[in-house]
Amino acid sequence: MIQPLRQILIARAKTGNTISYQALAAALALRPPHIIQQLSQALEQTMWEDLAAERPFLAALVVSKRGTGLPAAGFFDCAQRTGRLRQTDPQADPQAAANFHAAELAAALAYWGQTDSLA
Repeated sequence: MIQPLRQILIARAKTGNTISYQALAAALALRPPHIIQQLSQALEQTMWEDLAAERPFLAALVVSKRGTGLPAAGFFDCAQRTGRLRQTDPQADPQAAANFHAAELAAALAYWGQTDSLA
């Protein structure tokens, strides 16, 4: 599922658009049970792969369609585990979380929007 997920997100990066978790799950034709868990695990795997390859997080393109348009808490949790997000509690400081996401999204759009690589 990782390669199709990357293809979808890279295509979105090329258009400069984010995608909701629900739309991404539908595009991947994920089936119950545990659709959110399947998607979360795949997105976290891409984050670790991107970190290892010194690339921006492609997962930054996936946002909640509710609220502020930020990724779900799992994105920030994984970013903390990778060490890229050094803040201790992004939910306690929503502005810092928004700033981190904005920077990561801009970097991802710049990097992935111009590459033809599916590395």
